Amino acid sequence: MNQLQNISILLLIAYFAGIMFIVLRSKASKNTEDYFLAGRQLPFWALAITFIASWWGGGSSIDLVDHGFNQGLSSFWIYGMPVLFSTFLMYLFSKAIRKVGTITQPQIMEMRYNKTVALLLSILILIFMILGVATQAVVIGNFFQSFFDVDYKIAALIGTSIVVLYSFFGGFKGVVVTDIIQFVFLLMAAIVLFIFAYNHSGGFEKVQEIALSRNKPEFFSFFHNLSNNFVFIITFGCSWMIQANIWQRISAAKQPTDAKKMMGLAFIVFIPLYLMVTLTGMLSLGIYESVPEGGIVPAIIQDYMPMGLAALLFVGLCSAIMSTMDSMINTGALVLSVDVFKNRFKPTAKNHEMVWVGKIATLIIAALGLLIAIEIRSILKITWIGSDFLATGAFVPLVLAFIWKKGNSAAATLSIIFGLLFSSYNLLVALGVKLPTAWEIASVQQAAYGMIGSALIFIIVSIATKTEKKKAESFIEKAGMFEKA
Repeated sequence: MNQLQNISILLLIAYFAGIMFIVLRSKASKNTEDYFLAGRQLPFWALAITFIASWWGGGSSIDLVDHGFNQGLSSFWIYGMPVLFSTFLMYLFSKAIRKVGTITQPQIMEMRYNKTVALLLSILILIFMILGVATQAVVIGNFFQSFFDVDYKIAALIGTSIVVLYSFFGGFKGVVVTDIIQFVFLLMAAIVLFIFAYNHSGGFEKVQEIALSRNKPEFFSFFHNLSNNFVFIITFGCSWMIQANIWQRISAAKQPTDAKKMMGLAFIVFIPLYLMVTLTGMLSLGIYESVPEGGIVPAIIQDYMPMGLAALLFVGLCSAIMSTMDSMINTGALVLSVDVFKNRFKPTAKNHEMVWVGKIATLIIAALGLLIAIEIRSILKITWIGSDFLATGAFVPLVLAFIWKKGNSAAATLSIIFGLLFSSYNLLVALGVKLPTAWEIASVQQAAYGMIGSALIFIIVSIATKTEKKKAESFIEKAGMFEKA
């Protein structure tokens, strides 16, 4: 190993030791609400930071830079626009979600519909969260492989193991504490990367000249390739709006007003963060002829930065990837332990027992995500598969639960089943199975057909079958979606 690698390993060990010290010193969780919601005692700004850190993580800090290099300013649509769209929707729904007062999304579905709908949503969430863990395992596996020149599988295992350890002992409180630290690390790393990219590229005018010389006249156009980019808003935006780990943070707010403040603050902060990452990728066009093996970010760190700064940035970017992975693991474990184990198998489970079930579920979710990451190494492909399941299966019944009294359990059940079947069919085609399709996989048409099909089934079945008037009115009144205060 060279000196940079040795220093980076030492800093990573020191960082991990510091995180574990903080986690182990924190008060032990006594029940499920403590372990998964930190007892609803965290301030809104802390929840906002952990929300930002969970989304502005590995995909944004590393993958989006490479997309910015290839596509220019319009690559902001891949991650930035779906995040802003979904954050705005959650800003509108945040007070209602918190007023309901449940711990998980399936509990909301059971309250509004029935146990069958809750179980189906649990399956969708588990699929999405496991695939989300796999995405971040791919990112950190590629990052470690490029930086340390080690086997990808070993790199993914090491990175995932670090996250599992502090998530196992700290629960949601540990996730929040580490996310705040990781956000500070990532913010400093992103700013330094932008400055280095700007200085070594010759600035935006030079990059524009290079883009024209490489036949990229639309490199600085925000609306270039809009029809293809719009699919990311439909699929990613709708699925991320109902992402269970974000609803978990909303549910963890002290008061409904705190939940809305959290989402408002996050929306404002996301704009410059995603723009900075996109511009860093664009500036890299003035540094490299093509995306280096392993990605632009590791290449800039190794090629252009002083040794000490490079090692610090390495740790900062590792923390970014971890901040997204820990969120996915924690929420997947929440659903597996509360909505599957307790609600389906052992309703009489005691508080201390459920804490241990949550810890075991943490290990299970992480292990499944790691296994998928070893088999599929495409970040965007895994993200698309997970988002397709959640957007098609859960968006319509979950969102309309808060605003349409006519919606009922039969409609929600059939809508989610349609989403599961539709997304599974597309997954098989994406994996190479020869099946007929009337749409292109991972396209606007696929997203539109799935969402429209789910909505039509929900609406038609709700109108054609008996209304669950008392249950619907009670839920919508409790949520108070349209109340001014």
